[in-house]
Amino acid sequence: MKRRIEGLREAAQSAENELPGSVFLVRVEHLQYRWHAQKPFYLLLLSVLEPREFSGRTISGRLYCTSKALWKLSWFLRDFGYDTELLGRDELDEKALVGLRGIVKISHTTIHGTRLTNLDGFAPTGQWEELTGPVAKTRISEVA
Repeated sequence: MKRRIEGLREAAQSAENELPGSVFLVRVEHLQYRWHAQKPFYLLLLSVLEPREFSGRTISGRLYCTSKALWKLSWFLRDFGYDTELLGRDELDEKALVGLRGIVKISHTTIHGTRLTNLDGFAPTGQWEELTGPVAKTRISEVA
């Protein structure tokens, strides 16, 4: 028996177009706080700048705001060059984050059939050449 399922082709193509788990130079396009009783988080939308073959593509991910996860949010803010004065006052200005640039390492996980992008690490833009040189590419591919 054959069935026609609208949208099946697009779903398969979107999986093919997914960014590989790797290191990317990105710019913050959008940041939005989402309240959740147990795990409040910031939803991030990042635009890929480098490598050139992925330029213009986007990465979305979550940075949780629980007491156990604040270290990762702080790491992101520090490496993307967020205003240290605001950070020192425990303030996060979403508008001040838009346009900031940095490096992000991503991977993918499937949980209960849902494909999620993990934001595994961050670095300042000044480390791009160091992280993507010939030796670094070999190390990244060995880890992935």
